[in-house]
Amino acid sequence: MSQTPATPTGGHSFEELDALPTEELRERSFARARERLDIGFFWSVLRHLPNADEATVLDGAPNSVGPTVDEAAALFRQLTGHGDEESEPLLRAAFIDYLMKH
Repeated sequence: MSQTPATPTGGHSFEELDALPTEELRERSFARARERLDIGFFWSVLRHLPNADEATVLDGAPNSVGPTVDEAAALFRQLTGHGDEESEPLLRAAFIDYLMKH
């Protein structure tokens, strides 16, 4: 029977990371992903934000420029921690998971 190591690969336990505010988790996970050039992590976070679905269905036609800009701005606000609080638990989980693994 295998046990979870007290200090995972990332160097912090779940309890240590879970005690941090979401903004701190976001900053740490984004910094780690930038160091690792991990575009996949950023893409994963973007795909799980509430406005991501609406942004992907826009076709980029001239008459949809307004909504495209609005959706991009909404995604940016959420990605930087200033969006809907409804996505916070999911984002916290993703940030903690990433920091524990890397």
